[in-house]
Amino acid sequence: MTLTRRTLAALAVTSPALLAAAQPMKKRPIVIAHRGASGLRPEHTPTGYRLAIDQGADFIEPDLVLTRDGVMVVRHENEIGGTTNVAAHPEFAARKTKKIIDGEALEGWFTEDFTLAELKTLRARERLPQLRAESASHDGADAIPTFDEVVALAKSESLRVGRTIGVYPEMKHPTYFAALGMPFEARLASALKSSGLNSPTAPVFVQCFEVGPLKTIRQLTRAPLVQLVSAEGGPADLPKTTYAQMVTAEGLKAISAYANGVGPDWKLVVPIVNDGLGDPTDLVRNAHTVGLAVHPWTVRAENAFLPPKLRLGTDPAAHGMVDTLYRALFATGIDGLFSDFPGLEARVRDSL
Repeated sequence: MTLTRRTLAALAVTSPALLAAAQPMKKRPIVIAHRGASGLRPEHTPTGYRLAIDQGADFIEPDLVLTRDGVMVVRHENEIGGTTNVAAHPEFAARKTKKIIDGEALEGWFTEDFTLAELKTLRARERLPQLRAESASHDGADAIPTFDEVVALAKSESLRVGRTIGVYPEMKHPTYFAALGMPFEARLASALKSSGLNSPTAPVFVQCFEVGPLKTIRQLTRAPLVQLVSAEGGPADLPKTTYAQMVTAEGLKAISAYANGVGPDWKLVVPIVNDGLGDPTDLVRNAHTVGLAVHPWTVRAENAFLPPKLRLGTDPAAHGMVDTLYRALFATGIDGLFSDFPGLEARVRDSL
């Protein structure tokens, strides 16, 4: 390996244990396009998904929320003021409201107050235009897709590129939607069956930050399930349980009883220490011991999202030494990784 100035600088800010990243990987982790190529195109759009696939993504991620007429559509949140042009539609001005979602007060427009036909009149836009000007230049190009449309896209793209493209849906706020009389689990399980994704080997992972919905859908589908885990807080449906408890050896063993994998915040795998990257935790080893795959989330290339010692310059929108972070995470033996820049991740993954 040729050690460039940037490579040497990158190695200098990591701990000695992370230098193992220069060694060949024993297996090929999957590249998971977080909401598509969302660093370059508005998130959860056909344009972003296709770009991610062209850049080497193995899986595309659709976050699922529900419409008033019970259709699963693809948005990061059910509040859509930040990711669509709904505010520019005077006919929907009266739909703006305030709600409590999983304990958080939000104001805006919510998918459950719109029919699918109404949502289809909207167009997607970049959520972080101040950091992602290139993506913002594509505002208005795409409508909001349904889950069925994303599955169809993955299948058609698989034929186009000659390799299998998987889908990685997330049930968003399922306890909240269940309280509205719109439970997620049966809808999603039915969609998986009708799409030929109801098997342990199907190119799909179903993920959720809550525990109960995963246990429920476990009884309805044979598709692989992944328990998401944040660095703070706990599942919305289990107020007495913390994510910190869930990533202990005992907690991971409990997860293995109903899920096939765990999706931790990447900082739970390689923590930030003294503004740089510290030694890996034992999360990957403990998860593998009980048979769980590990798919951390979410690596972003901009300085604004990187530890201080991995930043290049002072512009928050500029890209820092994200390759160092990719290598450090791959070195731990993870089985897959979410990224807003799947092309950058695929290049590093393929070089190791």
